[in-house]
Amino acid sequence: MEITDETIEYVGILAQLELSDEEKKAAKKSMTEMLDYVNKLNELDTSDVEPMSHTFPVANVMREDVVTNGDDSENMLKNAPEKTENAYIVPQTF
Repeated sequence: MEITDETIEYVGILAQLELSDEEKKAAKKSMTEMLDYVNKLNELDTSDVEPMSHTFPVANVMREDVVTNGDDSENMLKNAPEKTENAYIVPQTF
């Protein structure tokens, strides 16, 4: 695929860039080099390569959820200015 001046103009419009003639020339050269490299990668034989979604094996590393301190509501309510049964009493907001 060849990068044309129209392609550079279109990409500039999509990216909302105002490019000078020199910048357009440099962008055209860079894009051409990138596409040449991608085309070179397409020459590789990947028929024996298994498709993958990640470069490294993905494993769940989460620990088991174990309760360590239990129900300590009695101690938490000791310092409450106002309480009722197992709850704090707070000012109304409405």
